[in-house]
Amino acid sequence: MPNQNVFNQLQGALAPSIEVAGKSYLYFGGTAYLGIPNNEAFLRNYVRGLEQFGLNNGSSRNNNIQLGIYNEAEKHLAKKFGAEAALLSSSGYLAAQLVVKNLRNWGQICYAPACHPALWLDQEPQTTGTFSAWAETIVDTINRSKQEQWVLISNSMNNLFPEIYDFSFVKQISSSKRVLLIVDDSHGLGLNNKGLGAFSALPVANHIETVVVASMAKALGVDAGLVLGAEKIISKLKQSNEFLGASPPAAAGLFALMQADEIYETELNKLQHLTKRMATALAGKKGWHFIPEFPVFFCKNAELSQQLLAKNILISSFPYPDKDGEIINRIVLSSWHSETAIEELINAL
Repeated sequence: MPNQNVFNQLQGALAPSIEVAGKSYLYFGGTAYLGIPNNEAFLRNYVRGLEQFGLNNGSSRNNNIQLGIYNEAEKHLAKKFGAEAALLSSSGYLAAQLVVKNLRNWGQICYAPACHPALWLDQEPQTTGTFSAWAETIVDTINRSKQEQWVLISNSMNNLFPEIYDFSFVKQISSSKRVLLIVDDSHGLGLNNKGLGAFSALPVANHIETVVVASMAKALGVDAGLVLGAEKIISKLKQSNEFLGASPPAAAGLFALMQADEIYETELNKLQHLTKRMATALAGKKGWHFIPEFPVFFCKNAELSQQLLAKNILISSFPYPDKDGEIINRIVLSSWHSETAIEELINAL
């Protein structure tokens, strides 16, 4: 069995099958849920984008000379995900930081448990317990408080121990309060044509303002960050130092994304089919946890990664919440996997 360190120095792209030291391994990890990084049609459009716009654009969006594709892509994404307006940044981390730092004074901030570090302000929020318990408590806290304006910050889901969060609780908040809900949907965006926690799934109420942030480097396969929200909020964020002082994402990737609606739909259908097959195979099996629609399967067996490695299968395996934590083993499916590969994985399990 090879030393694990050999998998930390790969010299090629991640793919459904990885060649290491003369051996081929099936790979079930990462976040390329729709297989975009090696999708031939998407790559062809990316090359077209490179030919038209070049490798990158290091100029601020505040420059007097700008590429029109950024505004076009923002309009495209706002329409695609059901928002009034959109903002593009060079990464999901920057998008999240831009939002929380510029909207922090909107009201009293409350973090949900296990928020991604990109959403933190100065330090890790001191929150514990489950999301549902937090949601119940925060409704009571807000309704009893004299404070009128609140900022609630949360992931749309827990992607490590798969759970899609239910935000219907915000409708129980008194209409006399004003609430800004900031949701990071990095792992949901694109996985049901809208997003597991984006505007199509979040509750609508007159006293609730919603902002969604996300990395587009996962399902959508583009190195960029996205903010979705009301026009008045997006306009304000576009005047921030973080937006005006940072270079935008590569235009070529945005060009490819704007041509990719049919590609995304095709790959999503494939992924949903594979996810259903895997869920059927693991239904009722002790030690497994997974949810419908999300292609991640958590296993409590700490030895699983080594057992599968012996069968030339690689999965996501790392200590959590830090280097001294327990090993977290997860199988991640992508639309780039073949049905044959899924059956080989199921047989190995």
